[in-house]
Amino acid sequence: MAATQQQMQNAENVFNTITKMLDSIKFHYETDTSDGMFMVTCTVNGDDIPMKVFMFVRPEREIVSLLSPIPVKVPEDKRVEMALAVTMANFGMIDGSFDYDLERGEIRFRLTESFVESLLGAEQFRYMLGVSVNTIDRFNDRFLMLAKGMMTLEQFTDALSK
Repeated sequence: MAATQQQMQNAENVFNTITKMLDSIKFHYETDTSDGMFMVTCTVNGDDIPMKVFMFVRPEREIVSLLSPIPVKVPEDKRVEMALAVTMANFGMIDGSFDYDLERGEIRFRLTESFVESLLGAEQFRYMLGVSVNTIDRFNDRFLMLAKGMMTLEQFTDALSK
């Protein structure tokens, strides 16, 4: 389904709000507005592993999706264990979640906001970015250690309470 003219205008306004917010906090980012798509890409340095963050403004669905792939390729013999770890990490999460592709052994973080019949301000996008980066930074090294056998599922579970 193609976006209407109004949806495209709303998406462009949202996209401009996101880029102005990133400018205000002096983030380096790249944009892609080809083919009716609005995307922002940036890298955020956390405590240990740099995080690649993509923000997609989807006009036809009137949503903003923040996606961040976790740079971990889970070996086949660790995939069921990782599925349990991702489920535990997601439990009780207020905003966002980790998506896990069991077949490929890939994890990504996702947080989505709707702008249907509403205006989202810069603070909402600052919140999206902040919550996402803090959540990813809390778990990315644990997922990596579990995938590499440097942490057991029991140790992962114990670390959740800290």
